[in-house]
Amino acid sequence: MSTCRFCGTEISLDLVDLGEQPPSNSYLASADAPEKEFPLRTVVCEDCYLVQLADEVPPGEIFTADYAYYSSVSTSWVAHAKAYADAMIQRFGLDANSKVVEIASNDGYLLQHFVKAGIPVLGVDPAAKCAEAAKEKGVDTEVAFFNAETAERLKATGHGADLMAANNVLAHVPDIRSFVEGFAVLLNDDGVATFEFPHLLNLLNLVQFDTIYHEHYSYLSLLVVERVLNECGLRVFDVEELTTHGGSLRVFVCKKSCTKFADQPALTAMRIKEKTAGLDSRLAYQGFDDKCQAVREGLLSFLDAARLDGKTVVGYGAAAKGNTLLNYAKVGADQIDFVCDGNSAKQGTFLPGSRIPVLSPDHIESAKPDYVLILPWNLRSEISEQLKVIRDWGGKFVVAIPEIEVW
Repeated sequence: MSTCRFCGTEISLDLVDLGEQPPSNSYLASADAPEKEFPLRTVVCEDCYLVQLADEVPPGEIFTADYAYYSSVSTSWVAHAKAYADAMIQRFGLDANSKVVEIASNDGYLLQHFVKAGIPVLGVDPAAKCAEAAKEKGVDTEVAFFNAETAERLKATGHGADLMAANNVLAHVPDIRSFVEGFAVLLNDDGVATFEFPHLLNLLNLVQFDTIYHEHYSYLSLLVVERVLNECGLRVFDVEELTTHGGSLRVFVCKKSCTKFADQPALTAMRIKEKTAGLDSRLAYQGFDDKCQAVREGLLSFLDAARLDGKTVVGYGAAAKGNTLLNYAKVGADQIDFVCDGNSAKQGTFLPGSRIPVLSPDHIESAKPDYVLILPWNLRSEISEQLKVIRDWGGKFVVAIPEIEVW
């Protein structure tokens, strides 16, 4: 790609090249199953400062009917969703006469909490199996990719929204403009939309390159998101910093014509924080590739040392971020015996690229490994608590991002 996917400016600034990789959630049925690989390289637009994939993978190659990511597997994420629902109901006075629409509603992990409160909902998600799981929770779900055209159709059938939620999806859409325009269409005049996304500032400062994968077409800052929303008829009036996904932002948005919501002090503070970090200049992005290479070398050195010492290493969490890391470092089943995951849909499969087998968590206690490499480091506290049994045989935990840490 030579032009920005949002503003059309010619791009010449590279961020990091992670090589050829398969889509991170395309798990394999067998160790020798064929798979496709695509370039995984990010670049920076020096006009709007949108960090983005240089090469686009068609969404149909990723978000298929058997898409294997189920949000409800993470108990901490479900708790995060419930806290959000409770807060939004209170802050915006939502009740049985309101309508909540979530875009990328997955398996109903969030909307189920509004349903339990007696508030009408609609989920929109392109993954049919996730939608089926949502419907079992009583969450009415439309199987579709969301854009301006989808929004027009839903608006015409009575789904105008008082609250729209979009958690960790803004980065997933190749046509970010049409996607955001859909919110301006479907949102009621005094309605509010919230967008949550991993904060680019943390990606850069904490070397979170493993959050780069083909599903994430964009890597976002408040600076970029405000410009995108503004050009699509929307206005940010508040922002919150969250601990989820290694550090995220939640922005609160209304139509530009809406006068109900005044700008909050947190918005000004975040603008200043990003400007101070230099996100509006090329200096903030230079040298990131070198930092990623250092993380890769740190992981490989740890695995080599463990093998020389006769120690066994297994992984926990068959997460997309883990697949990016393992494939960037070219780690395989000869270095990590297996990876465990609580998602039954992933168990019995093999990780894309590395082809490491995915097993259920109870295999850890029977295998008694010396080290458990936690791949979704953002859940390290939750996972280390779940697996504290490894201490019984002297096992230790490891994370590789932002550098090797063993404890």
